[in-house]
Amino acid sequence: MTNISDFLGAHRARILDELVGWVRLRSVAGLPEHEIDLRRSANWLAGALRDVGFPVTDVWGPPSAPAVYAEWCAAPGAPTVLIYSHHDVRAVKDDEWEETPPFEPTVRDGRVYGRGASDAKGQVLAHLWGIRAHLATTGRDAPAVNLKFLVEGEEEVGSGTLEDLIEEHRDRLDADLVVFSDTMLWRADHPAVCTSARGMVLATLRVFGPLRDIHAGAVSGPAPNPIIALAQLLGNLLDDKGRITLPGFYDDVVEPPDGVREAYAALPFTEEDWLTRSESRTIAGEQGYSVLEQLWARPAVEVIGIIGGDPIGVPRSVVPAEATALVSFRIVPDQTVAAVADQIRRWVAENLSSAVEYELTVSEETGQEPYRIADDHPAVLALADAMEDGFGKRPGRMGNAGGGPTELLGRTLDAPVVLFGTGLPEDRWHDSDERISIDVLLAGAATLASLWTRL
Repeated sequence: MTNISDFLGAHRARILDELVGWVRLRSVAGLPEHEIDLRRSANWLAGALRDVGFPVTDVWGPPSAPAVYAEWCAAPGAPTVLIYSHHDVRAVKDDEWEETPPFEPTVRDGRVYGRGASDAKGQVLAHLWGIRAHLATTGRDAPAVNLKFLVEGEEEVGSGTLEDLIEEHRDRLDADLVVFSDTMLWRADHPAVCTSARGMVLATLRVFGPLRDIHAGAVSGPAPNPIIALAQLLGNLLDDKGRITLPGFYDDVVEPPDGVREAYAALPFTEEDWLTRSESRTIAGEQGYSVLEQLWARPAVEVIGIIGGDPIGVPRSVVPAEATALVSFRIVPDQTVAAVADQIRRWVAENLSSAVEYELTVSEETGQEPYRIADDHPAVLALADAMEDGFGKRPGRMGNAGGGPTELLGRTLDAPVVLFGTGLPEDRWHDSDERISIDVLLAGAATLASLWTRL
């Protein structure tokens, strides 16, 4: 590992130059004006993979969501590993970035700032340099395992065409193991192996009151107000113990396996440290469960968008015709997208005021199922050993609080999935001033350099 660390340290400047150059590309998902940037980003990555030594690279999928595929299969009899991640990034609000403009990345105080630096271009780059370090320090002409990459271009908008893409190219994607790299570590000084990921169900609820915006002075009182009706409904999503009130919602929730709660409790945690790193102001949530249990082993609901009336500009003093909310449900084993979608539909139908009408869209096709891999799976144990090599500390165990197509990959490819990323809770994913720790990036690359030999 000294040789691996020395190799990565010697190439630190080049690694950062590559990350800065890639982050400059505005590969924002879901906006037609950035389709060309997504294609540029995909072509950048394909070229970088060729530079590493991959003999086969390709760009798949529609121009609006280009995915990069690569393979280097020169180890007969060794396992085949598919590495999954994404190169698209979230939309930004430029005027909220204080450290640097989002696509003018800056290296400062041991971090790289810029949209996508951590989520997930830095994670992909850790793989590329992990392979370089693996080859340089073992003297091999090809990796010790057969490697394939699938780096998609629409993860940030729900991976809507990923399953079709896998089906179309299924004959190219056979693997014994999937390494899912769109996740976080616990702390820079205390890494943890991620063994689970929550799923996600998104619902958009439009509530209709008057037939048009109407001057409040003319109809205030008898006219139905869709904002009030929506607020009343959303206010009843949680009970006084922080539990979601959809009937039957917890019927399929499985308590964490033996030892998981103990493993979470063994991670270093203080409320002060968590509030500082997460910037979440206070701690709330479901009573009877720790912060880490809530994050990784319990379902949750968040209202992530709401609009109605005159949110900007000069108020018109009207009763608005419409109000809309976007609600995200995080689900855990053994909940399913389909069952939760039905629970949402029934709950809205039974609880929304009859004075208004509504339109509810539950995005089952882009819903994400939860996933868990056994803590003692051989690939998990190999990853734990590799993380000890890379970080110099025996890792703990954790889960992934966010969603992702983890279960989809495992199911469609019929392969176990291990999760490893170089993000941290304080990296400000999806927020302004996103950043990545350079030390964590290099330790992650060292971990991956070790993993291929251990596998």
